Amino acid sequence: METPAWPRVPQGTAVARTVLLGWALSQVVSASGTTDVVEAYNLTWKSTNFKTILEWEPKPIDQVYTVQISSKFGNWKSKCFYTTDTECDLTDEIVQDVKQTYLARVLSYPAGNVDAVGSAGEPPYQNSPEFTPYLETNLGQPTIQSFEQVGTKLNVIVQDARTLVRMNGTFLSLRDVFGKDLNYTLYYWKALSTGKKTAKTNTNEFSIDVDKGENYCFNVQAVIPSRRTNQKSPESPIECTSQGKGQLREMFFIIGAVVFVVIILIIVLSISLHKCRKARAGTSGKENSPLNVA
Repeated sequence: METPAWPRVPQGTAVARTVLLGWALSQVVSASGTTDVVEAYNLTWKSTNFKTILEWEPKPIDQVYTVQISSKFGNWKSKCFYTTDTECDLTDEIVQDVKQTYLARVLSYPAGNVDAVGSAGEPPYQNSPEFTPYLETNLGQPTIQSFEQVGTKLNVIVQDARTLVRMNGTFLSLRDVFGKDLNYTLYYWKALSTGKKTAKTNTNEFSIDVDKGENYCFNVQAVIPSRRTNQKSPESPIECTSQGKGQLREMFFIIGAVVFVVIILIIVLSISLHKCRKARAGTSGKENSPLNVA
């Protein structure tokens, strides 16, 4: 019996089918490389004293991210290439001009095929909200550099925080960046009281009237009144004066000095009396002794 033969396909048609099949497979592979990629979401700026980080979700599974940043009318610049992190430090970019408005975006790539792109010819991405550092960076907690209570005056000096903003190779302080826009509020109260008073300044120094001899507690807060949001920093740790302790130490010193002088006088008088008694005893002995008979 003769074995049946398969229908013979013309050679040109076979080549065409092979090419078509190869193209279809490449499209499937390309689609599978991008379909499983999840776009980033919940893009959030985290910034304090101009230290600025972009955060997003989700944690990657079989994908990586690249971040791009641009000023409002500038070109995109890539940062944090093909990372599995969900944050990117963009401080170096925004401190170049803190009054500019910036936009960032997070691009998603398949972990094993970063050259794959979507149907639009670029990887899936998500834009961040716009961010203007000068208006939106959080103010960090201020520090009290020194304080002194003299009589009825309480003098307090606030230390400006350093930022990563540079000018001529030098890191600038918050005062250098914000100038008179930066204010400080001092909250103060008597040590045994809960009623707070406030004082404000657009410098770094306070000199306020207080009751002589009373101890006071206080802290400070940085404020930018011209802002709509993020106007205030956290309050600094509380400091307290110690007028009573100083006066008590002074009183103990005086009493100690008086006691020391009295003890010395007693010792000197005791020695003097002892010598006098001894001298009198010697004189009396001579007067009472019998005369020698020749």
